[in-house]
Amino acid sequence: MSIILAIETSSEMASCALLRGDTVLFRESSGVRTHSQSILPMVQELLAEAGIVLKECNAIAFGAGPGSFTGVRTACGIAQGLAYGAGLPVLPLITLEAMAVACRQLHGAPDVVAVLDARMGEVYWAQYHYDDGAARWDVLAAPTLCAPDAVAPLPVAGPLAACGNGLAAYPDAFGAHAFAHAYPEIMPHAAQMALLGRSALAAGAAVSAAEAQPLYLRNKIAYTSAERSVINAAKAAA
Repeated sequence: MSIILAIETSSEMASCALLRGDTVLFRESSGVRTHSQSILPMVQELLAEAGIVLKECNAIAFGAGPGSFTGVRTACGIAQGLAYGAGLPVLPLITLEAMAVACRQLHGAPDVVAVLDARMGEVYWAQYHYDDGAARWDVLAAPTLCAPDAVAPLPVAGPLAACGNGLAAYPDAFGAHAFAHAYPEIMPHAAQMALLGRSALAAGAAVSAAEAQPLYLRNKIAYTSAERSVINAAKAAA
């Protein structure tokens, strides 16, 4: 029975989740400016509710991106800090794939285009297909940064659903797409990250804390002093 702790802070919603067997516990908090302060208390609440300590987890998953620079770096830093302290492996996961998981959970969609507002007139997007036989998500179009009107989903046999706040941010660009359904309210969440983490751990995708990195589709380099403080706090908490 895998126990996965997941952390997601790539958008305005911060969330963490604990997967234990088939049960997923989670916490969430709105307000992007408080992500670094809210995650560790929520993690502690989840562990207390489950009656376990961090070292009993098998791995720590986090939303590696794409998403906001500060958000994905916060999640990565906290995951690294906790993993260092507890001696656990880390699972960097794709935010867009977590959105596809949510779209299937909530609406039964097997073919999903996930679109996140990247600001500056651009979006992050990717396309996924759920293979029932193999019980896995196949990547039809890898995560990409582009202008909204450059999003080009591949044709699929069945209805194609779309999700994410990029749809609402650029309605004119996406109005021309023949999406069977659109769910702009679906965003990355740790509950789906935890489920993806179980599969990623079984597939041998875990890395050491030192190897964990955010997924950047735009360039940015060093951690800020505030982000280093978050990492150190996570280490101390672990």
